[in-house]
Amino acid sequence: MIPHTVEQVLTITKGKLIQGNGNNVLYDAAYRFERLTQKNTVLFLRMQRSIDWKRLLEFTPLTFVTNNIFPELQAFQDCPIIQVNNIDLAYWSFVDYYRNLFDIPFIAVTGTCGKTSTKELIKHILEQDRKVQATRGSANSRLQDLPYLLGIDKTTKAAVIETAVGRPGDLAEHCRYFKPSIGIITNIGVYHLDECKTVEAYINAKAEMLDGLDNKGTLILNADDENTKTIKLESFKGKIVYIGLNTTADYLASQIEFAQNGMKFILNYRGKKYPVFVPGYGEHQVYNALTAIAAVHEVGVEIEEATKRLRSYKNFPRYMEVFTGIKGSTLIDDTFLTNPTSIKAALKLLDSLARGKKKIAVLGEVNRLGEHKVKYHQIIGEMVAENSVDVLFTIGRTAAEIGRAAIRKGYRGQVESFETMAGVHHKLTTIIDEKSIVLVKGYAYDKAMVALAQKLKAGYTTCVSDLMMPTKMLE
Repeated sequence: MIPHTVEQVLTITKGKLIQGNGNNVLYDAAYRFERLTQKNTVLFLRMQRSIDWKRLLEFTPLTFVTNNIFPELQAFQDCPIIQVNNIDLAYWSFVDYYRNLFDIPFIAVTGTCGKTSTKELIKHILEQDRKVQATRGSANSRLQDLPYLLGIDKTTKAAVIETAVGRPGDLAEHCRYFKPSIGIITNIGVYHLDECKTVEAYINAKAEMLDGLDNKGTLILNADDENTKTIKLESFKGKIVYIGLNTTADYLASQIEFAQNGMKFILNYRGKKYPVFVPGYGEHQVYNALTAIAAVHEVGVEIEEATKRLRSYKNFPRYMEVFTGIKGSTLIDDTFLTNPTSIKAALKLLDSLARGKKKIAVLGEVNRLGEHKVKYHQIIGEMVAENSVDVLFTIGRTAAEIGRAAIRKGYRGQVESFETMAGVHHKLTTIIDEKSIVLVKGYAYDKAMVALAQKLKAGYTTCVSDLMMPTKMLE
């Protein structure tokens, strides 16, 4: 945070200094006790129930902004206290003030899949010649928004923030902090139905991006995504840019091929063609690259320069990483995030890389589907059948629905269902050989699934050329 005096915060919040010195300098701000990291912080007492008042003494000197003079504040007689009529109004006045200090590109990225990779691609391109504030990894919780905002200072030249949707209103709140000038929706699949309840409500939650842009600025959309097409755009007064693999896209990819350690394709933009290589396998990575190029082009980076910078990008661990596996097999480790949309992409990659190999898919349960969990595990089973997987492993009671639905769809492969991880590794080792390609699909918090993928690795990464793949794979 750019340092501010207590007197400045007093002016911003329109409060009254009832204790302490207005000349004290503040270097950070927080509204939750758990988010305190240093002394000389202004603490907005919005979340009083979570405060450990005794431990709070360790962070003194502090400055408090409050609408209620709590008895516990008597222990902080040397700390400035600013009293306000409405603590929420005071907090958001401070947030608005700080955001308005910066006239730089703010890019907000949301979507069911690809938002972390897209955000990282954008960051990688932009940070070659400027300081960029960006979400760390996939740490996209609303609790991170204030620290990310305050991490911006006078040397920052762009911000790229991943804006997650766990429930309706999340995206609106993200955008309230950052007021993005460019908004991206990578795609809209099925996820977070435990809070959003219906697919329609989930789509509407993603569509909060339009209001987040204040119906101006630039909105970048996937022209090929069916759920995105249902968003009502009539009231949006800003610029809409489409990326995709069909002729309706502004940034259009064609001649998509697998290459060593990534994908190459031709980008068609306003009658010109640009060769592009992006590290990372799969059609989904082409979409991510198109989106990133479109975003940085809006910021002012020429397409030729953007494509040049893309080549040195390094993928996140466990994002569809390809390894040489045990017994000379091939392993796709995709154990960072799982939902029906990402499973569809992973199965497509498995099919693309197989080239006659025995295809083994190890799928865990997908969480956060609420009362729709059985239905969507069954849909995943239909995906398995459509991709002609040879051996299917499911792990978890609900995941067993994947196998049952695949069989109903006409699947004739081998199905192995496990309620827990016990016995899975042993059974896999009896099936895997040098002619096998194995997909392990799970999420980062499932430590057992992550550990399984690790056990199946021979210890080094491989690439498409090692698999003797034909180059042109996607039409």
